[in-house]
Amino acid sequence: MVYLTIKRLIDIILSSLGLIILSPVFLVFIIAIKLDSPGPVLFKQKRVGIHKSHFHILKFRTMRIDTPKDTPTHLLENPDHWITNVGKFLRRTSLDELPQIINIFIGEMSIIGPRPALWNQYDLIEEREKYGANDVSVGLTGWAQINGRDELKIDVKARLDGEYAEKIGLMMDVRCFFGTIFSVLRSDGVVEGGTGTRSKVETNNKTEKSKI
Repeated sequence: MVYLTIKRLIDIILSSLGLIILSPVFLVFIIAIKLDSPGPVLFKQKRVGIHKSHFHILKFRTMRIDTPKDTPTHLLENPDHWITNVGKFLRRTSLDELPQIINIFIGEMSIIGPRPALWNQYDLIEEREKYGANDVSVGLTGWAQINGRDELKIDVKARLDGEYAEKIGLMMDVRCFFGTIFSVLRSDGVVEGGTGTRSKVETNNKTEKSKI
């Protein structure tokens, strides 16, 4: 498909520009995170990419270093207790995702695509398989993210990801791009630790413990 080649070229160009233009913003966040709490600035987490391959996603660290190990955020008794002050702002605005520009630049992700599932989020991976959503590049944001974000149940999220895979093209990506901007500005569908109902997620998921 010709558009996929164009899409990759756009990803390279925009991610390159993003790294250059946003470097002052990165510096501000790096300083803020360091001043707010001890620990590294970034963390990496094992995720599922295209064709169910594995890679490590990058994010700004938003949780304290003494957060219980090997426990996903949504299973913590009080997630807000473990999230740093800067982390709350970064999560609410989705700015903690900015380091994924690096993932996009090296080809592990795209700007637009289904959000990469946790490596052990088996129910979502299986549901996506039904709709062919595992066969497109995962993204920084996607069709499901502008239609509910964290509030969506697994089956609904997978179906929306499948719709994206089926209708992938310039117009769909443009809708997702601008829809994300409006959604982030309104903080639509943000639920702390929310990822829908995950019946098979193992409790040994490494949230922010694989840090760099």
